[in-house]
Amino acid sequence: MNLTPRRIQAVFFDIGETLINEGEIYGRWADWLGVPRHTFLTKLGALLATGGTHIDLFEYFRSGFDLAEEERRRAEAGVPNGFGPEDLYPDARACLSGLRDQGLFVGIAGNQPVQAAEQMAALGLDADVVGISDVWGVGKPSHEFFERCAQLADVLPDRVLYVGDRIDNDVRPALAFGMRAAFLRRGPWGHIQEDGDALRDCLFVLDDLAGLPKLVAEYNAP
Repeated sequence: MNLTPRRIQAVFFDIGETLINEGEIYGRWADWLGVPRHTFLTKLGALLATGGTHIDLFEYFRSGFDLAEEERRRAEAGVPNGFGPEDLYPDARACLSGLRDQGLFVGIAGNQPVQAAEQMAALGLDADVVGISDVWGVGKPSHEFFERCAQLADVLPDRVLYVGDRIDNDVRPALAFGMRAAFLRRGPWGHIQEDGDALRDCLFVLDDLAGLPKLVAEYNAP
């Protein structure tokens, strides 16, 4: 019986709270809505703990909240929504490069608006492909999103490791599609969501990205 582990050939990363620190992004939304930042973030945590979403957060503080309209107004006011180099987690760049140095296919794919494609490109990260849900027309947790990742890497799903901070959007659907999963415990979702069974099925449970290249190299070692 062959018990040789399936080598990882491709690693895909979620974006928000995996590569990009969204703390300041939410802070700028709080400023725009005229809500103290600590109040805004505390309410976000409370909503997530009871199954709510970030859209529920906006709706709570502004009834009838229209994300597209508010983003337009912010852009006109010179405070556009989005992220830049200052929002990149400090361990992200070296992690991606370390995996590329092993000859692995490295992808970035997350649920983001169309404009995030340009923002990601401006970061100059060491990745083979960047996938944006609103550009693809399909998002997590759909089967089709993860299928697109495997197709882009041109490898079987069980040779793909998907790294993300959410159990509901990243870990469970990646595992259900037949991928390997790494759960990154950072950001509000990473510390609020719990699912012991899903985490036991993860290949790795991480507190940061710094050690991931070494973990993958050791796993792939003959």
